[in-house]
Amino acid sequence: MTAFYQPENLMDALTWQSENTGVIAAGCTDLLAATTAQSLRGAVLDISGLAEIKNISRQEDGAWRIGAGASWADVAAAELPAAFAGLQQAALQVGSTQIQQVATVGGNLCNGSPAADGMVPLRVLGAQVELVSVRGRRRMDLADFVTGPRQTALAPDELMVALHIPAHCAQGKSAFVKLGARKYLVISIAMAAARLVVEDGKITGCALSIGACGPVATRLPAVEQLLTGITSQDAIAGVTDVRVAEHIAPIDDIRADRGYRLQAAGEVLRRAVAQALEATECR
Repeated sequence: MTAFYQPENLMDALTWQSENTGVIAAGCTDLLAATTAQSLRGAVLDISGLAEIKNISRQEDGAWRIGAGASWADVAAAELPAAFAGLQQAALQVGSTQIQQVATVGGNLCNGSPAADGMVPLRVLGAQVELVSVRGRRRMDLADFVTGPRQTALAPDELMVALHIPAHCAQGKSAFVKLGARKYLVISIAMAAARLVVEDGKITGCALSIGACGPVATRLPAVEQLLTGITSQDAIAGVTDVRVAEHIAPIDDIRADRGYRLQAAGEVLRRAVAQALEATECR
């Protein structure tokens, strides 16, 4: 029989987590799908009712806090700066409308999937994760949190409670582009996000990321540096397949082969850059 615990507050959850070995249930959209057994084995900690981890808010210093328990529907509906447009576009492409109502931001990241939709737009927002246990709190860059396919830096007694977006990363405008075999309910073949700050026709800030084309979603620092300082008209030409390919390591799988992904990655990134630039021109 599966032991099931539904705490009333975060401290109760952390105490249980420190004393038990079990699985975390939040949105539960992947919990049952990830097992081949007819029922869950072991203990389950249900944190879906914890209000402390669901809020989305702007902090006094201009940074933003997104609760790990916030649903993707919550993210899509939130009043956020234009720099978060890519994240909100991704939110509307996580599974179906029904899934978006319950699937959580934290769950999407803690799964560690190379094709997690939230990773790419959060990378261009410079997201940090907040992890909590009875031992205390710590923060780390999202880039360091997901260490490989289905692998994270989350300790057995920790819970992810929030993501933090620094104030300087909430500048500019962004876009997210996802390529799949069909329009809805699709796991990505390749996806990209771009966040651009444009002043007087020149790009003064640039953050680019590619997902589903390697073990983890990755930033493209060399391409970012290349685009910074040039005119917006020249930006698209700077995102070449060759330059993008230097930063990714796609594999062959059931959705696409490596060669296709190498070309697709450059194309989806160019589209993301183009959409972000278009948004800056529509101010």
